[in-house]
Amino acid sequence: MGASDGVDKTETRGPDPAGQSAPPSTPDRIESGASGERLVLFTDAVTAISITLLVLPLVDLVPEVASAHEGASEVITGHVNQIWSFLLSFAVIANIWGEHHRTFSSIAKVPRSMTVWNMGWLLSVVVLPLPTEMIGAFGRDRFVASFYYAVLLASMVCRWAMLRILKSSPGLLDEGDGPETRRRIEDSYTESYLNVIALVVAFALALAVPVLQYYSLLLLLVAGRARLRGRRTAR
Repeated sequence: MGASDGVDKTETRGPDPAGQSAPPSTPDRIESGASGERLVLFTDAVTAISITLLVLPLVDLVPEVASAHEGASEVITGHVNQIWSFLLSFAVIANIWGEHHRTFSSIAKVPRSMTVWNMGWLLSVVVLPLPTEMIGAFGRDRFVASFYYAVLLASMVCRWAMLRILKSSPGLLDEGDGPETRRRIEDSYTESYLNVIALVVAFALALAVPVLQYYSLLLLLVAGRARLRGRRTAR
């Protein structure tokens, strides 16, 4: 056998497979994630049911007042606490749903970690009608206020965690999204962080000054105004 034969055999074998880098054994978390659109549809459906459940206790008041042979106006004038708690929670759910919708508006794939945090967010929304009904029944009870604030805080922490994942993983966004979308995510992350801090302060105020209780939620509006003013200044 000549030297040329050995060269030919070496060339036909090609490069040594051991010299090639092995493909990664773990699947890409982004590629294996759920569809962002499907998760949004599911979340919207659950939120719609939760916000509808808020009004059911008010509907039940009508036969109660009628069976007690009271005037029709008693449904409103005699149950101010229930109506006020309904309007409060309706506004809260509408607001946190709007924030959630903006968070997911540009997501193509949702990793498992974000799905878990989203389920935690949904749990807080589903539970909210319970402390809402308790406000109507027990009024300015400290335990009820603590329960209500704890549910809201859980919701905001879950949203902050989802935005943190989105901020650190730009590959989750749609391919067509540019720097403006990433800047919006950064702004939403900062807003969410400020909201968590504002709610913790509002919670402390509600416990320290029972007269304020749910009025201290107005601190969230102050945090939102500060964020908008900061944006205008930056521009």
